[in-house]
Amino acid sequence: MPEPTLRERALRLLARREHSRAELARKLRPHVVAEDDLESLLDELSKRRQLSDERYAESRANALSRKFGAARIAQELRAKGVDKGLAQDAAASARSTEVERARAVWLRKFRKPAESREERAKQMRFLQSRGFSFDAIRAVIRGAGED
Repeated sequence: MPEPTLRERALRLLARREHSRAELARKLRPHVVAEDDLESLLDELSKRRQLSDERYAESRANALSRKFGAARIAQELRAKGVDKGLAQDAAASARSTEVERARAVWLRKFRKPAESREERAKQMRFLQSRGFSFDAIRAVIRGAGED
């Protein structure tokens, strides 16, 4: 069976899930041979709308929003090679529901309000590590005692 072409590899990867341009380039680079032009292939895929950083950012932000806050979502997208402005835009849509999502993450992890300052600080650090804003964390921790 002959070795798949660079285009076939790209289409197989894109058929499985969305990829950012930088991520797809990184995955395809080891398979480039002398006659292949990776940049022109990526340009062609973008032109045909088979490769879209906007679509990738939106789908990835949606998947990450279940567990993470807007800051962490933006950071994860930038780590995958998405433009900073595009990452911020995708993460901004998650900001509107940040308190509810932070509360859901907090409930899955802790289930009951903190009984000491140390426990409260631990819970706050956990939510902060997940990328939630300080305002969302404060709302969740304050509201936890009222449940």
